[in-house]
Amino acid sequence: MLTLTKESPALSSLPNFEPAKIEIIGSPVTALPFEVQINIILEWAMSKVSKVICVANTHMLVESYWHPEFAAVLKNADIVTPDGMPLVWMLKLMGVGTQNRVAGMDILLSLCKLAPLRNIPLFFLGADEVTLDKMRNNSESVFPNLKIAGMESLPFRPLTSIEDESIIKKIHDSGAGIVLVALGCPKQELWMNQHKGKIQAVMIGLGGAFPVFAGSHKRAPYWIRHIGGEWLYRLMQEPFRLFSRYSKTIPAFIWLACKQLLSLNLMRSLNFNKVGVE
Repeated sequence: MLTLTKESPALSSLPNFEPAKIEIIGSPVTALPFEVQINIILEWAMSKVSKVICVANTHMLVESYWHPEFAAVLKNADIVTPDGMPLVWMLKLMGVGTQNRVAGMDILLSLCKLAPLRNIPLFFLGADEVTLDKMRNNSESVFPNLKIAGMESLPFRPLTSIEDESIIKKIHDSGAGIVLVALGCPKQELWMNQHKGKIQAVMIGLGGAFPVFAGSHKRAPYWIRHIGGEWLYRLMQEPFRLFSRYSKTIPAFIWLACKQLLSLNLMRSLNFNKVGVE
């Protein structure tokens, strides 16, 4: 079901602007074109408001379906972008004909390009120090005008309260308008949700984009991404890490998505027959 809480994306500069969302297998996904979502993020960043952006694929939505506590995190997010092509196809089948993909890597590249034009510094949080160093070097080469407010690697263990307060203060003192978080799903989404209201910046979960931007992983060619085959390309690069995840979540998503579409078509048919009778 489509929910429009404001009449126009032009109102995105308001802190309480709520973009349109449609539920896919029970989780809300923002149904707006790539350019509009990027503009909303930039407007929020300029206003220094605390917002959470989740970049969703089939794995994330299935995790949300299986785990109610994680579902609550997605429902509390301000934007949930359709990162995977299956989500784009679902939105199109549900009536959003203009929907395109809002992928994590494209978000990262667009923000690195556009943030300097609005004087918005970026803070990179997560990954390891080697990856962050490579990202800094690449950004200085490709985006020389980009303002990097800070880069911070976090330990795999939970942070102590003192460490957590130190991170919050460091981000605040840096003047960052956008915090790019790479802790992996669902850890990064949980972290952002826990820090909503504590960090006055737009937080975006981009775990998979950091290694690609650093040059450690290769991104699939455009034609593979366009036909929805990026998952297979990634599987070939990281078979041991991704096989178990994909073997569980992809069949589950297909089953749940088909159920939702069949139910939607049935409801449309019943409504059509009801109108015909009347």
